[in-house]
Amino acid sequence: MDMFKEFKEFAMRGNVVDMAVGIVIGAAFSAIVKSMVDDVLMPPIGLLLGGVDFSDFFVVLKEGAKAAAPYHNLADAKAAGAVTLNFGLFVNAVISFTIVAFALFMLVKGMNRLRANEAPKPVTTKKCPHCCSDIALEATRCPHCTSQL
Repeated sequence: MDMFKEFKEFAMRGNVVDMAVGIVIGAAFSAIVKSMVDDVLMPPIGLLLGGVDFSDFFVVLKEGAKAAAPYHNLADAKAAGAVTLNFGLFVNAVISFTIVAFALFMLVKGMNRLRANEAPKPVTTKKCPHCCSDIALEATRCPHCTSQL
Protein backbone atom coordinates (compact mmCIF):
# COMPACT_ATOMS: atom_id res chain seq x y z
CA MET A 1 0.00 0.00 0.00
CA ASP A 2 2.83 2.40 0.83
CA MET A 3 4.40 1.88 -2.58
CA PHE A 4 1.10 2.74 -4.30
CA LYS A 5 0.82 5.90 -2.19
CA GLU A 6 4.39 6.92 -3.09
CA PHE A 7 3.75 6.27 -6.77
CA LYS A 8 0.56 8.35 -6.65
CA GLU A 9 2.45 11.24 -5.02
CA PHE A 10 5.21 10.96 -7.63
CA ALA A 11 2.81 10.80 -10.57
CA MET A 12 0.76 13.75 -9.38
CA ARG A 13 3.66 16.12 -8.91
CA GLY A 14 3.33 19.17 -11.10
CA ASN A 15 6.56 18.67 -13.01
CA VAL A 16 5.72 15.05 -13.94
CA VAL A 17 2.32 16.06 -15.29
CA ASP A 18 3.86 19.03 -17.12
CA MET A 19 6.46 16.74 -18.67
CA ALA A 20 3.75 14.29 -19.81
CA VAL A 21 1.76 17.12 -21.40
CA GLY A 22 4.93 18.38 -23.10
CA ILE A 23 5.71 14.95 -24.52
CA VAL A 24 2.19 14.54 -25.91
CA ILE A 25 2.20 18.02 -27.45
CA GLY A 26 5.72 17.41 -28.81
CA ALA A 27 4.58 14.20 -30.50
CA ALA A 28 1.62 16.00 -32.07
CA PHE A 29 3.88 18.86 -33.17
CA SER A 30 6.32 16.36 -34.66
CA ALA A 31 3.51 14.78 -36.69
CA ILE A 32 2.50 18.21 -37.99
CA VAL A 33 6.07 19.08 -38.96
CA LYS A 34 6.56 15.69 -40.65
CA SER A 35 3.41 16.25 -42.68
CA MET A 36 4.52 19.77 -43.57
CA VAL A 37 7.89 18.52 -44.78
CA ASP A 38 6.58 15.45 -46.63
CA ASP A 39 3.39 16.96 -48.05
CA VAL A 40 4.03 20.70 -48.38
CA LEU A 41 7.75 21.49 -48.64
CA MET A 42 9.28 18.52 -50.44
CA PRO A 43 6.86 18.29 -53.41
CA PRO A 44 7.64 21.84 -54.68
CA ILE A 45 11.36 21.31 -54.04
CA GLY A 46 11.18 18.02 -55.92
CA LEU A 47 9.28 19.71 -58.74
CA LEU A 48 11.96 22.39 -59.00
CA LEU A 49 14.56 19.62 -59.22
CA GLY A 50 12.78 17.94 -62.12
CA GLY A 51 9.89 16.08 -60.51
CA VAL A 52 12.00 14.17 -57.99
CA ASP A 53 10.45 12.63 -54.87
CA PHE A 54 13.06 12.70 -52.11
CA SER A 55 11.45 9.80 -50.27
CA ASP A 56 12.27 7.62 -53.29
CA PHE A 57 16.01 8.37 -53.19
CA PHE A 58 17.61 5.08 -52.23
CA VAL A 59 20.48 2.80 -53.10
CA VAL A 60 19.94 -0.94 -53.44
CA LEU A 61 22.46 -2.80 -51.29
CA LYS A 62 21.07 -6.24 -52.07
CA GLU A 63 18.38 -7.21 -54.57
CA GLY A 64 15.16 -8.68 -53.29
CA ALA A 65 14.31 -12.37 -53.58
CA LYS A 66 10.87 -11.69 -55.06
CA ALA A 67 11.90 -9.37 -57.93
CA ALA A 68 15.14 -8.17 -59.47
CA ALA A 69 16.29 -4.55 -59.80
CA PRO A 70 15.72 -1.91 -61.10
CA TYR A 71 13.04 -0.71 -58.71
CA HIS A 72 11.07 2.38 -59.69
CA ASN A 73 10.40 3.52 -56.15
CA LEU A 74 11.12 2.59 -52.56
CA ALA A 75 7.78 0.81 -52.14
CA ASP A 76 8.63 -1.55 -55.04
CA ALA A 77 12.04 -2.28 -53.54
CA LYS A 78 10.55 -3.01 -50.11
CA ALA A 79 7.86 -5.22 -51.68
CA ALA A 80 10.57 -7.20 -53.46
CA GLY A 81 12.45 -7.68 -50.18
CA ALA A 82 15.47 -5.64 -51.27
CA VAL A 83 17.90 -4.21 -48.76
CA THR A 84 18.10 -0.46 -49.37
CA LEU A 85 19.93 2.59 -48.06
CA ASN A 86 17.19 5.24 -47.86
CA PHE A 87 19.04 8.57 -47.95
CA GLY A 88 15.98 10.43 -49.27
CA LEU A 89 14.04 9.60 -46.12
CA PHE A 90 17.06 10.78 -44.14
CA VAL A 91 17.00 14.13 -45.97
CA ASN A 92 13.30 14.49 -45.07
CA ALA A 93 14.11 13.68 -41.42
CA VAL A 94 16.91 16.26 -41.33
CA ILE A 95 14.60 18.93 -42.72
CA SER A 96 11.93 17.99 -40.16
CA PHE A 97 14.48 18.18 -37.36
CA THR A 98 15.68 21.59 -38.56
CA ILE A 99 12.14 22.95 -38.55
CA VAL A 100 11.43 21.58 -35.06
CA ALA A 101 14.76 22.90 -33.74
CA PHE A 102 14.09 26.35 -35.22
CA ALA A 103 10.57 26.42 -33.74
CA LEU A 104 11.97 25.48 -30.31
CA PHE A 105 14.70 28.10 -30.67
CA MET A 106 12.09 30.77 -31.39
CA LEU A 107 10.00 29.61 -28.41
CA VAL A 108 12.98 29.74 -26.02
CA LYS A 109 14.05 33.10 -27.44
CA GLY A 110 10.56 34.49 -26.78
CA MET A 111 10.53 33.07 -23.24
CA ASN A 112 13.95 34.61 -22.54
CA ARG A 113 12.71 37.97 -23.81
CA LEU A 114 9.72 37.78 -21.45
CA ARG A 115 12.01 36.93 -18.53
CA ALA A 116 14.32 39.83 -19.37
CA ASN A 117 11.38 42.26 -19.14
CA GLU A 118 10.56 41.24 -15.56
CA ALA A 119 11.24 43.88 -12.93
CA PRO A 120 14.54 43.39 -11.13
CA LYS A 121 14.37 42.32 -7.49
CA PRO A 122 14.92 45.13 -5.02
CA VAL A 123 18.36 45.28 -3.43
CA THR A 124 18.19 44.25 0.24
CA THR A 125 21.87 43.74 1.05
CA LYS A 126 25.21 45.49 0.71
CA LYS A 127 28.84 44.41 1.06
CA CYS A 128 30.81 45.11 4.18
CA PRO A 129 33.83 47.22 3.13
CA HIS A 130 36.05 45.39 5.62
CA CYS A 131 35.22 41.68 5.24
CA CYS A 132 33.15 41.73 1.99
CA SER A 133 30.26 39.80 3.61
CA ASP A 134 26.66 40.46 2.63
CA ILE A 135 24.83 42.49 5.26
CA ALA A 136 21.41 44.15 5.49
CA LEU A 137 21.10 47.66 4.07
CA GLU A 138 19.95 49.04 7.44
CA ALA A 139 22.86 47.54 9.39
CA THR A 140 25.19 49.93 11.23
CA ARG A 141 27.62 47.20 12.32
CA CYS A 142 28.77 44.13 10.38
CA PRO A 143 27.55 40.93 12.09
CA HIS A 144 30.56 39.01 10.71
CA CYS A 145 33.52 41.22 11.55
CA THR A 146 31.75 43.67 13.93
CA SER A 147 33.15 46.68 12.05
CA GLN A 148 31.33 49.99 12.44
CA LEU A 149 29.78 50.94 9.10
